[in-house]
Amino acid sequence: MARQWLPALAWVKTYNGTKFTEDSLAAVIVTIMLIPQSLAYALLAGLPAEMGLYASILPLVVYAFLGTSRVLSVGPVAVMSLMTAAALGSLGLAPEQYITAALTLAFMAGAMLMLLGALRLGFVANFMSHPVVTGFITASALIISVSQVQHLLGIESHGYTLFELLPSLWKSAGQLNWVTVMVSAPTLLWLFWSRNGVAKLLKGWGVSHSTAQMFSRISPVVSVVATTMIAWWFRLDEIGLATVGQVPTGLPSVTLPSFDMQMWRLLGGSAVLIATIGFVESISVAQGLAAKRRERINPDQELLALGSSNVATSFFGGFPVAGGFSRSVVNYDAGAATPAAGLIAALLMALATLLFVPLLVYLPKATLAATIIAAVWSLVDISILKTAWRFSKADFLAVLATIVLTLLAGVEIGVAAGVLVSLIVHLYKTSRPHVAVVGELPGTEHFRNAARHEVETHETILSIRIDESLYFANTRYLEDIIYAMVAKRPRLKHVILMCTAVNEIDMSAMESILAMNEHLDELDIKLHLSEVKGPVMDRLERGEFLTKLSGNVYLSQHQAVEALK
Repeated sequence: MARQWLPALAWVKTYNGTKFTEDSLAAVIVTIMLIPQSLAYALLAGLPAEMGLYASILPLVVYAFLGTSRVLSVGPVAVMSLMTAAALGSLGLAPEQYITAALTLAFMAGAMLMLLGALRLGFVANFMSHPVVTGFITASALIISVSQVQHLLGIESHGYTLFELLPSLWKSAGQLNWVTVMVSAPTLLWLFWSRNGVAKLLKGWGVSHSTAQMFSRISPVVSVVATTMIAWWFRLDEIGLATVGQVPTGLPSVTLPSFDMQMWRLLGGSAVLIATIGFVESISVAQGLAAKRRERINPDQELLALGSSNVATSFFGGFPVAGGFSRSVVNYDAGAATPAAGLIAALLMALATLLFVPLLVYLPKATLAATIIAAVWSLVDISILKTAWRFSKADFLAVLATIVLTLLAGVEIGVAAGVLVSLIVHLYKTSRPHVAVVGELPGTEHFRNAARHEVETHETILSIRIDESLYFANTRYLEDIIYAMVAKRPRLKHVILMCTAVNEIDMSAMESILAMNEHLDELDIKLHLSEVKGPVMDRLERGEFLTKLSGNVYLSQHQAVEALK
């Protein structure tokens, strides 16, 4: 029981020097990558840069003890930062109030996740379909990229949708700062080229694949160091280059979220969406990486771990966090053996906060903007529209609605629309179940769709296979189809509902089937069932359904046809 609530007990007992070495190497690489990302994502959220460092310490510690993934790296992520900025930007808060609101948002989102975890409700992640999540993240990445253009050009813009950002950028285009462009342009080119170019170049020189990949992933640190040194040496801040400037040194003191009910009412909806997206993104990354190692992720425990990480960061000067895709992949590729890699990374981040912060004075904001764009551009997946169109027009509609509404109306409306459209699509699909007339394959006892196979059928028997569970929303559709089929068969004597795919049946469906039974009986047609699953049969036996059924229930479709033909 203790191991269930504290998964760290599973790996601490077998921890050894070899695992410590593997975890330490992974932690160093992740920390090098995390430093510029955490600074950039704090600015993306509209918060002081140092809060990104603070948000990268305690969540790693908490998740190491409570999480079930051995490689998930929890901390600031781009989408969560954008959602934080969108949630707080419209409230018109003073700087101190803005920070308090960010702490409160992390606390509320974390508390919601912990409550869901305690109630074992990890299945809520299933309500966000993968295509919709991909569409939302793609749209968010595009908004994030456009929002950072102002820092690349040294101009000002505002807003969290394309409707707001693009006109704002156009109006400010005349104020372009060429010093900023001379810093941002080569930085952006370097970050995009280095993603693959550094590794390819080093491997051409005979460097091993793993070492080449490691150097390519620390390229953001190279840009941070280089541009900071250039800005300091040439005093570029004096001729218009925006820099991070002076920030407080040392670790933060204990911070407190607000417990003012008015603020909670203002942030409630945003907290729900941030908690949902954060969990879905984290569990998707964790499960994908766990599958590669044949490990298991517990969604309910992940709710508790991610929720606790957010609550913890709200008391440590942070803002909403989640499992980061790029950092977790790096952690995995670097060979992290246990969650202790997160603990070591947290220690290194704390040291970086103590030692690195004083050097941030000349760090150009343009560099951080380029870092953000390079990081989120890999999340853009426009091909999901083409894939969804080919696979399912309903899924395409859900993805398109999510992308368009996120881009034009904002991230909160976009994700809410994605969930709503996903549910509508699901209800639409289940309300119009696939129904097939089936017949027996010659020489076998197997029944297949008569429209797809050469099968044997009988004029007096109509065998119908229902490929969906039956509930209140689809029984009327089923009635209409069956009545239409019956009307075309004047010599019909028996209708057999083949229930192979019926996993559930509710009271409305039973009443509807009984109504069909009475109507068919008036036409001197018997209604039968076949291949009814045990749980469904148990439910049918509880009431008067079987006593009122004009026909019989058969173990197999073959048995039913043989008895009735």
